[in-house]
Parts: sequence; C-alpha cells; structure tokens
Amino acid sequence: MAIPPELDSKDNAILQILIKDSRTSIRTIAKETGIRPSTVHQRIKKLVTLGAIKQFTVKLDDEIVGEPLTVFILIAGAPGKYLDEKLFKLPAVKEVHGITGEYDIIMKCKFKDLNEFHKFLIEFRDKYGKSISKTITMVETMKLKE
Repeated sequence: MAIPPELDSKDNAILQILIKDSRTSIRTIAKETGIRPSTVHQRIKKLVTLGAIKQFTVKLDDEIVGEPLTVFILIAGAPGKYLDEKLFKLPAVKEVHGITGEYDIIMKCKFKDLNEFHKFLIEFRDKYGKSISKTITMVETMKLKE
C-alpha cells in the first residue's frame, strides 16, 4: 500500500494492524509498532480526522447472521432512475458501486436463501425494470478473499 503524503510509515503500521482487527487495543498496537501508547492514540485520532479511517467496523460470519447467499448483480440502464435511497436502504443491498464498461452499476447483495433472493429479484424488476436495459446476476460459490 502506497503511503499518501499526509501519512508516514508509523501511520501505515497502525493502519495495517487496525485493518486486520479494528478492536486491537492501543496498548497492543503500541507493543507491535514500538510507538508509545499516547502517540498511537493521537495518531489514530489524526487518521480519523484526515478521513483515512472512515469507521471502525466488524466482519460478520454470513452463516451465523443468516445471510449465507451472496449475489452480485451487474446493471445497465439509466442509473438516475433506479438508484434511489429506497434501494440503498434495502437490507439485502450491502454495496453499490458505479463501474466502467458495458454495465453501469454492480451491487453486492446477501440473502438467507434462494427464495429470499428470488423475491428480491422479482420486486427489483417490478420497481425498476423500465429503467434497466439488462442485468447479469452472479451467485457466489466460494469466498476466496474478502
């Protein structure tokens, strides 16, 4: 990872530890990096202020939380007509990215099973079908790296 000019190697070392586990304590980060705990604390505050750290979050086990089915949907059409707050707030929609190429959008969705996915797809097509020229739906078969 290239270090932006606002960040130095110590900031990068702290970030690499937090990327692995955002719950890592300041004391543990200090031991691993050789940086004093008070300095680690100040640097983390700086990383948040700069926007390098947008949020501290958790990585869920999809099976345990009841969302073992991951689906990627590529969408071509008029994004301004189907990209709305209602779509972004749907519980199944985890990520939405604008992309280049033949398609305009890729959505990452998670479902408890095929029936829930099927229902989502029917409702999505009913609501946004007129604004969409084509889609490709891909079901994840194996998570290799996340």
